[in-house]
Amino acid sequence: MTPSNKTATPSRAGLRLQLPAELMDRSGCPFDPAAGLRDLSADGPVHQVTTDVGDSMWLVTGHEEARALLTDPRLSSDRFADPRLFAQASEEVREKLLDPKARAGSFIAMDAPEHTRFRKLLTGQFTVRRMRQLTPRIHEIVTEHIDAMIAAGPPADLVRDFALPVPSLVICELLGVPYDDRASFQHRTAKLLDLKTSFEEIVEVRDGFREFMHRLVRQKRARPADDLVSGLIVEGDLTDDELVGVANLLLVAGHETTANMLALGTFALLEHPDELAKLRDDPSLIDGAVEELLRYLSIIHIGIPRYTRTELEVGGTTIPAGTTVLISVAAVNRDAGQYPEPDRLTLDRQRGHHIAFGYGIHQCLGQQLARVEMAVGFSELLRRLPGLRLAVPANEVPTRDTMAIYGVHALPVSWDA
Repeated sequence: MTPSNKTATPSRAGLRLQLPAELMDRSGCPFDPAAGLRDLSADGPVHQVTTDVGDSMWLVTGHEEARALLTDPRLSSDRFADPRLFAQASEEVREKLLDPKARAGSFIAMDAPEHTRFRKLLTGQFTVRRMRQLTPRIHEIVTEHIDAMIAAGPPADLVRDFALPVPSLVICELLGVPYDDRASFQHRTAKLLDLKTSFEEIVEVRDGFREFMHRLVRQKRARPADDLVSGLIVEGDLTDDELVGVANLLLVAGHETTANMLALGTFALLEHPDELAKLRDDPSLIDGAVEELLRYLSIIHIGIPRYTRTELEVGGTTIPAGTTVLISVAAVNRDAGQYPEPDRLTLDRQRGHHIAFGYGIHQCLGQQLARVEMAVGFSELLRRLPGLRLAVPANEVPTRDTMAIYGVHALPVSWDA
């Protein structure tokens, strides 16, 4: 793999937990964790690190330790419990960020029993029946976008023409969000996930998202349809603010994560021709290939934050109460104790227990939907676009170094027309 000529730019925005620059820098191979993170992982499973703004946190890089902590009730998922997150924000902005109405429904940052209430209701919406109903539609959406790429002819930007619109359309249909609004919510999502976005901008974008979704919720209350938001209204007892928070969280997660896996996964396959050929020759490998790409790429590259309620011990290390713990997904999924040759992409690798979708009670609700989208997407790209290849040198592909979800901003590709 040709090293990238870019370096990561550290952010000073305090809302998101920031790792030191040397633990974020993917200027080598764009598919590997930062060299500094890999070196740290080799020294043990738990580490105290100092951020670029001088704060201290605990970084977990061991697989066994990570899974134990992600199921430990002594750790809180409420990222707002850490007052240091807002240390650089004005009092006015802190009040807006902590506004209960704005935080309502954000179950990703809740603990039991509050989280249990939302999780139970949402599990009833992410049913096997609904996922089965969506699978043929996913095939149609994928086919339509590849047809359009073929009609236009090579080259194409796989992000713009395929990886972003496919999951965006799927999540819009699932939630009942008008697809015509995609440009607006995609722009807002990009701002929220940009680690350089200021506190003031975060509040502005978040409020725009809430206004957008409040309009939709009012419409669904008046005229329920066969979609997830309507289902939550009919079968649940959520307030409008809670519905807005839930729907916005699902909307952002539902298109952004899968889009980046489709694009970055294709990039990785094109840079590993032997593995790509293996998948072309045996399409039945696709399910295992999806799991391996999830493990190998780990697009939640900053990690999963937790906050200690009490003092606890993990991996032989004592972590005090009132401390931020960051589970490094990228490092955990490359743990040599769990995966032989962890830095090698092996599509027929025996399936392991990666944490690309998290673990425990907060494990991703939409993971099966994402798996279907990736399996169909990768399979059809390889089947329908013979000779699929990069249209630029690998080191010219722009990577999302300053985004909370890693991937590529664009992926110029060509194929044999």
